[in-house]
Amino acid sequence: MTVGVPEHEVFAAADAVLARGERPTVERVRQELGRGSPARVGSLLDDWWKHLAARMKGETRLPELPGQVAQAFVTIWQQAINLALGVAEQTLDEQRRVLDTERDRIASVEDQAQKDSAKFRQHAAEAVAGRQLVETRLADLELLLEQRQTQIDDLHQQRDSLQRQRDEAQKQSHQLQQDLQALQQKAEQERATQETYVRGVEDRAHREVDRAREETKDGARKNKELVQQLDQLQLRLNTKLEELTQAQQQAAVQQARADTLDSQLQRFNKPAAPTKSRTKKTSGR
Repeated sequence: MTVGVPEHEVFAAADAVLARGERPTVERVRQELGRGSPARVGSLLDDWWKHLAARMKGETRLPELPGQVAQAFVTIWQQAINLALGVAEQTLDEQRRVLDTERDRIASVEDQAQKDSAKFRQHAAEAVAGRQLVETRLADLELLLEQRQTQIDDLHQQRDSLQRQRDEAQKQSHQLQQDLQALQQKAEQERATQETYVRGVEDRAHREVDRAREETKDGARKNKELVQQLDQLQLRLNTKLEELTQAQQQAAVQQARADTLDSQLQRFNKPAAPTKSRTKKTSGR
């Protein structure tokens, strides 16, 4: 399993940076390598600084040189070591600050991740609760749909029943119309007959009265008989008038029956009002 850039490559890059007269830092070493994470390079750079002193001491083992030259070289080399150690200490401080900053950033990221995780868990719980609510609502709607379908089927049955009743009422209405027309024709015929009969009676009565009046002119001796005949005629006229009154009453009865049949016909011809009320009652149930 790969853990990052190798140690020897980081050490070589740090040596190259130092050879250019620059202080080896995490960013400079990473630029020299062209890769590597700051944490990995910073950790290996700490190890490079630790080994730098030992490496520099090893370089003091010089070949046989004149005493003054060797001493001068050692003095310069020690100064270089001290300078390098100061630079290394500064670099270590910088690396520590970078590591502290990185640790703070990582802690902040972890804290934000924990907050996001808690928020996601809350959202997930809300989503589950919302799904359960939707499923419950869906079940309620399915039950309501079944109830509505049952009511629709019931209304269809009621509609078919009302249509059959309407057809039967139309048949009865047609029959009542025929009966009404027959009664109207019969009443009209009876009225015409009664009127003809009454006119005939009145004409005969008038003729007899006129004839009796003419006969009274023949002499006073027939006066008493004429008076009696007039009384009889008057009696007969009254009788005929009573018959006329009865005939008119019968005609009125026939007309009342005709009006009753006409009212029944109009009631059957009206729209079936119970459909609405019964539908409302069914919907309420």
